[in-house]
Amino acid sequence: MDGDCRVYVGNLPPDVRDNEVEDLFYKYGRIRNVTLKTRRGPPFAFVEFDDPRDAADAVHGRNGYNFDGYRLRVEHPRDNRDNRNTFSRPPRPQYNSYSFRHGAPPSRRTEHRVIISDQRLELEIF
Repeated sequence: MDGDCRVYVGNLPPDVRDNEVEDLFYKYGRIRNVTLKTRRGPPFAFVEFDDPRDAADAVHGRNGYNFDGYRLRVEHPRDNRDNRNTFSRPPRPQYNSYSFRHGAPPSRRTEHRVIISDQRLELEIF
């Protein structure tokens, strides 16, 4: 099975159905399979074509398409099916305890500084 024949379809409406996804993509070529995921989180789908050129045309033609008020995100999947069940993950960014508790990204130290001045008070923040 060739990974280039599959496309990821994200930002679908919550009430979307398989046949609606198929109707969006049938004009790009013969569809082998539509897999719709609606269980957890926002719905998304994988559409598998017979020909990788059809998948490329679908990505080009439907990415950013307005479907029922939702701007679709259509792209080739990030990895192929063979690797989807492995436990290897990219390293997680290092968070300090504050950013971990509050969901903030780690802070980065820069060369910039902010100077706040007032007639009564002058404060420099580095």
